[in-house]
Amino acid sequence: MRCSLLLCCFLAGSAIIAPAGANTLDEIRLRGTLIWGADAEGGGPYIFSDPEDPRRMIGFEVELADLLAKELEVKAKFLQAAWDTLPSLLNTEEIDIILNGYELTSPRLGTMDATVPYYIYELTLLAHRDHATLQSWSDLRKRVDGDLQRVGVLGNSGAHTHLQTQFSEDVEISLYDGNTNAMREVETGKLEATIADNVVATFYKDRFTELREVGSPAGRGYYVIYLRKGDDALRAALDAAILKLLKSGELKQLYQRYGIWNATQEQLLGLAEQGHEATGIKATSLGGWQVIRSRGPLLFEAAGITIVLACLSMPLAILLGLSVALLRLYGPLPVRWLAAVYVEILRGTPLMLQLFVIYYLLPEIGIKIPAFYAAIAGLAINYSAYEAEIYRAGLQAIPRGQMEAALALGMSPALALRRIIVPQAVRIVVPPVTNDFIALFKDTSVCSVITIVELTKRYSIEANTTGAVLELAMLTALLYLLMSLPLAQLTSYLERRMRPKYAE
Repeated sequence: MRCSLLLCCFLAGSAIIAPAGANTLDEIRLRGTLIWGADAEGGGPYIFSDPEDPRRMIGFEVELADLLAKELEVKAKFLQAAWDTLPSLLNTEEIDIILNGYELTSPRLGTMDATVPYYIYELTLLAHRDHATLQSWSDLRKRVDGDLQRVGVLGNSGAHTHLQTQFSEDVEISLYDGNTNAMREVETGKLEATIADNVVATFYKDRFTELREVGSPAGRGYYVIYLRKGDDALRAALDAAILKLLKSGELKQLYQRYGIWNATQEQLLGLAEQGHEATGIKATSLGGWQVIRSRGPLLFEAAGITIVLACLSMPLAILLGLSVALLRLYGPLPVRWLAAVYVEILRGTPLMLQLFVIYYLLPEIGIKIPAFYAAIAGLAINYSAYEAEIYRAGLQAIPRGQMEAALALGMSPALALRRIIVPQAVRIVVPPVTNDFIALFKDTSVCSVITIVELTKRYSIEANTTGAVLELAMLTALLYLLMSLPLAQLTSYLERRMRPKYAE
């Protein structure tokens, strides 16, 4: 995650310098494959692992890609990518199309071309069976014990947009990287409700049996296939293929196999016959100083959250790490062994996994920690292992004679550590600890997996909403740089301040 912003900037730059193919359709037929990008992490019924063969991907969009490729007389080839980076990946020409439940929106049409809709989705409100006060969409505006109701949605999705548009002042919005995470949070009681596309709600109804649908579906929209601007021949071929599949009934049969065909889909054929103007959604573009003025304040607010997370978690990591280092060096043998195990487990497992355990798994045994405090705890615990090793090296760098001299003067071992050894070790470890502090600022981006909207997550949301990838990436990078430079200056100051007199 530390290099996620660098990757975004690279992809954004590639979007500008990568030349559009003269005729993508001819290239596809020449190579014999239609490369489609999607994110299998989103799960069913779009694309997911076959329970009987985990290496094999299945889903209604997997089969749709095969049907479309067959109409183009080629084979379909799936390429995995993070859901919110697919537009940038499309512009690098690594993929030919985006086929992954991408909603038709005006900003996306400003930067990409789209086919006619292949599915009409509606939004479903899901609540716990025991949440009796939530009986309709309008009940979201009711407060629970005087507090706003917490509603979870997939970030950058149509559900997210609908919630912001209709209920932004009435609910507390939590953003998730997957629909199933939000559904689980409703079951455990962390959320009052979640909003999901009807295809997701239908597919997972047997897995999340504690959830119920509230009211009627709302917020109708369209799934489309996105292509690069100027790929007119490919778009025409895909439009013709979708129309043919609708007329032949193959698309209906496909959706029926996954249980997602409903009366609303009867309108698909008419939309395909009328063409791209039938949806009434027009392209809009936002960029340059206009997007900086409108979205910049949101990025500054998110940068504030990043600063708070880093400044609260790093001191805890230092205190915990120093304690663990002292236990490894001076504690009884069993304690030293436990401290070593603690360090190796935390260093050997990803921060993201540790955050998942704290935020998602602990509620399964009745321990519920709010996202903000879970993020601080996760960052502090993870970094404490690295700080422990840094301080252990610093403590071992102090000559043994220092401790022996202190004991000879009548000091207790604890007093000698506190007054003699630790202060000298702190001087030694200032540079590496400060470097970790700088790294922590960037690692706060991992906290987006537990619904924290820090700087990188806010960039992802706004870049996907506006399509202004490059402008917002540059502003985000600048904000990270502005946060890191003062720490670098602080490091230099502390080194000069704590340098022994004899070293000058």
